[in-house]
Amino acid sequence: MNDMPTTDASPDDLIVIAGAGGFIGGHLTKYFQDRGFTRIRAVDKKPVPEWYQPVPGIERLSLDLSEPEHCRRACEGAAEVYNLAADMGGMGFIEHFRIECMRSILITTHMLEAAYRAGARRYFFSSSACAYNTEMQKDPDAPALKESDAYPAMCERGYGWEKLMSEMFCQEYWHERGMKTFIARFHAVYGPYGTWDGGREKVPAAFCRKVIEAIDEDTGRIEIWGDGTRERTFMYVDDCVRGIDRITHCDELVATPINLGSSELVSVDGLATMVEEIAGVQLERDYIEGPLGVGRRTRDNTMIKRVLGWEPDIPLREGMEKTYAWIEQQYADRKAGKRTIS
Repeated sequence: MNDMPTTDASPDDLIVIAGAGGFIGGHLTKYFQDRGFTRIRAVDKKPVPEWYQPVPGIERLSLDLSEPEHCRRACEGAAEVYNLAADMGGMGFIEHFRIECMRSILITTHMLEAAYRAGARRYFFSSSACAYNTEMQKDPDAPALKESDAYPAMCERGYGWEKLMSEMFCQEYWHERGMKTFIARFHAVYGPYGTWDGGREKVPAAFCRKVIEAIDEDTGRIEIWGDGTRERTFMYVDDCVRGIDRITHCDELVATPINLGSSELVSVDGLATMVEEIAGVQLERDYIEGPLGVGRRTRDNTMIKRVLGWEPDIPLREGMEKTYAWIEQQYADRKAGKRTIS
């Protein structure tokens, strides 16, 4: 199949991106602008000056999308709607703030209805690998997750259940009402212009910050939750936004959840070593108690390769070098009293 997305949207059609003030939403906004789309409505709960990646020349709205009237305003006149709005963070956040995570179901229900009433032709929802059955991921030798492995359902508490329920809402808006919906299960997205401090950051950003702090403070050591043996895959954000575009414009994937993630597996210790190598240091490690998540999480990319003829392919080392450089600059800016994302 052709590697490039096929779209029925023209550059003059209105694209709505919910969660555009955040990490992936900001990158997706810039991606569509770079592809020549001239009518983009970016929406986020945060005040516009606090958005992670300002993109000039677009319509920007600060709206709480858990409120139905705000969703109607956001979706008015939309040809395509991309819903990346959610209250979430890394494992430390989603294990301790499950109620906040589950409340994101309000965004899904109201945005779907608003998009449908607005006559949107396509609706994308950002799901998560946390929707998968956790019992299948406890073993260090757990197999790669296929799309069908979400059932029988036994999701991560809070965040995972919200994602699975939201997937079901999307599927029913296609089956009952005929609105084309598309669902990607993200697997650990990382990169610049994301949270890197404060408790919501994910492992790649956290390790970059910890190494930078250890160098700056001359401590010679970093802390790692657990014993460092748990394995994950991480997808660079540029691959993520390309995948969103391809998935949303493939009619074979209507109302069909699909994995969107890298196949490059690394242990927590291996990732820490990679960041140390990028920084040119070797640090001692203190293994401490903390939120751990499942034992091993990787995905089976058979479906995305078969349907799209493509899969995320940016090497982890390449993406981590870019991420480290960006966080290093953010850290220096914060020390200098400048405004930063975290």
